[in-house]
Amino acid sequence: MGLFTAAMGLQMFLKTTNPLIVLGSLVLGTLLGEWWRIEEGIHHLGGWLERRFTRGPAAGSGSRFARGFLTASLLFCVGPLAILGAISDGLRGDYNLLAVKSVLDGFASIAFASTLGVGVLFSSVIVFIYQGSISLLGGRLSAVLSDAMIAEMSATGGVILFGLALANLLEIKPIRVGNFLPALALAPLGVWLLSHLPFR
Repeated sequence: MGLFTAAMGLQMFLKTTNPLIVLGSLVLGTLLGEWWRIEEGIHHLGGWLERRFTRGPAAGSGSRFARGFLTASLLFCVGPLAILGAISDGLRGDYNLLAVKSVLDGFASIAFASTLGVGVLFSSVIVFIYQGSISLLGGRLSAVLSDAMIAEMSATGGVILFGLALANLLEIKPIRVGNFLPALALAPLGVWLLSHLPFR
């Protein structure tokens, strides 16, 4: 799963038409994420859920619980299907993309749960809030986000997925991937700013 996630992230990034937008979004987004301590907050939330819902011997496995919660939450929310599927569902009532994503996430969650534990289950809360919010705002988002914006957002998400694979799945190098998340919002903003420069 770690290798597949890395390959999927790389494939998403290669679809970018302007790598500088992805780079700038990641740099600025990570600075904001570090300032806001997003990953620390996710770990605290995972620890609270672990203390609230886990009893017995498993109660001492907070770091494993939080790692499973963080990994699954990021993986299931970052991919392009999470964004495009939710927008399609909110705008046209077409849930086909979300259905495909649900099947893929279901198989992935089984694999992750076998190694990362029950924390993977609670990522469903984050996925529900995230995709539900985008679906509710689908009509407005589709009017705001162009194809180029969605492409760069997906490419940025690909880099985040690649980092997730290296840090949490393959455990090659520790990276605070959760702090990258603001980059997803900055990527379409970068496309918009670049398209409105006076010399273009």
